[in-house]
Amino acid sequence: MPALRRGEFIALLGVAAAWPLAARAQQSERMRRIGVLMGVLDDREGQARVTALKQGLQELGWTDGRNIQIETRFGGADVGRIRTHAAELVALGPDVIVAHTTPVIRAVRQATSSIPIVMATVNDPVEQGFVSSLAHPGGNITGFMFIDFQMVGKWLEMLKEAAPGVSRAILMFNPDTAPYYYLYLRSFEAEPRSIAVEVTAAPVRNTAEIEEAIAKLGREPGGGLIVAPDAFIFVHHQLLIRLAQQHRVPAVYYLRTYVAQGALMSYGPDPYDNFRRSASYVDRILKGAKPADLPVQQPTKFELAINLKTAKALGLEVPPTLLARADEVIE
Repeated sequence: MPALRRGEFIALLGVAAAWPLAARAQQSERMRRIGVLMGVLDDREGQARVTALKQGLQELGWTDGRNIQIETRFGGADVGRIRTHAAELVALGPDVIVAHTTPVIRAVRQATSSIPIVMATVNDPVEQGFVSSLAHPGGNITGFMFIDFQMVGKWLEMLKEAAPGVSRAILMFNPDTAPYYYLYLRSFEAEPRSIAVEVTAAPVRNTAEIEEAIAKLGREPGGGLIVAPDAFIFVHHQLLIRLAQQHRVPAVYYLRTYVAQGALMSYGPDPYDNFRRSASYVDRILKGAKPADLPVQQPTKFELAINLKTAKALGLEVPPTLLARADEVIE
């Protein structure tokens, strides 16, 4: 028995010696806090983007509830609500904030000049004054662009290719949530005159104005609709799809998921890829990198989707050359 007790005592000494090491290891890996502010609704699409970010973080060793705590807010394209949420997140003192859409980035930027901000999706951050340049952002903001404005003209080209009868088109947006709309118009103006389509701006601030604009477009032949990236449009995209079908207006959108819901066609970056890539900048910032030293990146993955059922309902025959370029064709 004395020998047994002596062995137990030695074992206990070993455990006691190891305990401070384990405690110090836990303390060194402190819980990091990440704020996420989305400019859209807390719906399936909004959650899918947050999930893509979390998956990207997990692949880099960051797990929500283990070594990071993610605080997520949804602004629903409501500028007032976005400002409130931005103030809430900044007050929590997170290590980094992931910001989605221009109104969110603007609100978070106004709320803090010290907390690092990663833009998950933004359109021309230089023109909007968020960063000094793409290569050298400066300040506390960096991230990922959503639309490369050199590709904007492709919307017009593809719309004309799918619906040759289109001679005039409107670019729909909410100037409160997409103040950079003039950049789209500038891109359209640079298109070759061989594309005989007149493009005009169609600013809308509520659902009644959406209904009025599309109904007016459908009253005369030759009308087409271009739906650009905009948090307000994102929230009301199902209404746009329904009205375009109802008034028999050919339309091109920017998100592939809209085509599965009945949109004629879409061309644009993969938004989930943007959020997964954003995780890499969050990771680098948590490990000590400064946003000023991380260049703003362009989108790398684009998708073309076409709904042939909608095309048939509109009396359109999509040319084989366009179908051959599509990543997804819905029969």
